[in-house]
Amino acid sequence: MQGTILSGGMIAEKERIAVALSGGKDSTALLFCLHRILSGREVELVAITVDEGIAGYRDDTIQAAKAIARQIGVEQHIVSFQEEYGCCLDRMVVGRKVAPCTYCGVFRKHALNRAARSLGADKIATGHNLDDEAQTVMMNYLKGDFERLMRLRPRRVQRGLVPRIKPLRSMPEKEIALYCMLSGIFFQSRECPYAGLSLRAEVRDMINALESQFPGTKLSTVKGFERLAEEEQGQWAQMDLALCRQCGEPCVGERCKACQLREEIGRPSEKH
Repeated sequence: MQGTILSGGMIAEKERIAVALSGGKDSTALLFCLHRILSGREVELVAITVDEGIAGYRDDTIQAAKAIARQIGVEQHIVSFQEEYGCCLDRMVVGRKVAPCTYCGVFRKHALNRAARSLGADKIATGHNLDDEAQTVMMNYLKGDFERLMRLRPRRVQRGLVPRIKPLRSMPEKEIALYCMLSGIFFQSRECPYAGLSLRAEVRDMINALESQFPGTKLSTVKGFERLAEEEQGQWAQMDLALCRQCGEPCVGERCKACQLREEIGRPSEKH
């Protein structure tokens, strides 16, 4: 990871990096490593923790996130669904046919971008690992959603959208967990109670089974996508993002997905 960050130009001097810190192993390892690697350099780290409002789960991960931020002396900001959208995730999903992960994913990205921009961050660093990337690629293959698949490519800078970086994207999940244990890094290991209800859970089990039988499956899945994306980049040029007429966040079309979902749950946003 050190080579990726320092030699690959992922992070430059004098940048302010917002680390998406959930308290799980990936984001905790990411913050810990960035702090060590960038120590003595003119780079400022700030942690952003999103509280979705998941009873019996999120409180514990927030405490773990607070602990690592306090341990290494990094400023932490907590934003909640309740404050941002007037409703916690547990209440959002009651009686809904839409999968909980849909609400969570859309609102979390929305809240994270808003928070990072308000803090003056130059980039957002997320803890996505090799397993996550392989799962996302496979999910979009299975859905036949080639357009969404192409969005996984590095994005050019666009108005209102804080660029994202994934320093751990080539590291397997098991190696990150092992690193945390060997380094004495405390993290919350419990899985989100909604995780088993998603397509990702099924794809994760499938890819893990293939990886066990055919080592290298995860890496080849991601590398194969990267080669495909490079060959097809001319045909799938990145479109210019507009600003949502409701909340002002970057989006495709006139209204962002977050504002559409807010209307569904009866918590429409006020016009900016």
